Amino acid sequence: MSSPKVLFGFHAVGVRLKTAPQTIIEIYFEPTRRDARMRQFLERVREAGVRLIEADGLRLAKLAGSHGHQGVAARVEAVAQVKSLDDLLDQIKEPPLLLVLDGITDPHNLGACLRVADGAGAHAVIAPKDHAAGINATVAKVASGAAETVPYFMVTNLARTLGELKERNIWCIGTSGDAPKTLYQVDLKGPTALVLGAEGDGMRQLTRKTCDELVNIPMHGAVESLNVSVASGVCLYEALRQRL
Repeated sequence: MSSPKVLFGFHAVGVRLKTAPQTIIEIYFEPTRRDARMRQFLERVREAGVRLIEADGLRLAKLAGSHGHQGVAARVEAVAQVKSLDDLLDQIKEPPLLLVLDGITDPHNLGACLRVADGAGAHAVIAPKDHAAGINATVAKVASGAAETVPYFMVTNLARTLGELKERNIWCIGTSGDAPKTLYQVDLKGPTALVLGAEGDGMRQLTRKTCDELVNIPMHGAVESLNVSVASGVCLYEALRQRL
């Protein structure tokens, strides 16, 4: 069995409390915080029968590894996830919508991308093991619970994984500022993997070459590119718009 991990912040802990309360070992809270949000949160915890422990800000910061804990942290067991990308794809009954991130190493960006992926109904987020941030407490906090709900697969060889997606007739669409087509000129209603690179560097060359098609997000202002989480939101929600 994997060792317990720590979640912190109202959103991250609240989503686990809502979706899998039986996996929460204990919740730590700052007793000096007595505002309505904390009172409502503690009421939900007591209704769920989860153990509560008072902790000062210093102890919470040490537990969370961050001062952005909002007065709340939890020790939790791992939630059972789909074991592999293949297993997930075998279970999906509708056209898959996947987000592929190449070279996203900042945990804040990853957390924001997971949050967007959850909101748009993406089935999974995929990243390479050697050029990506892993799931940690900061990612979970920024994701506002989406790190618990969106499967995140870190693969050994991203180009090979894209090739395997193509064998499943999933169209791999990469984003690039110099692409001839815009995002709004392609059909995203079928099985789709949207591939985004880091801001500035973009996708690695092999990733770019492996994509079926490249598109750009039209930019009409002075800036040349968007933050990857914003770009993910633009792309995923265009796919969602087309599918509704």
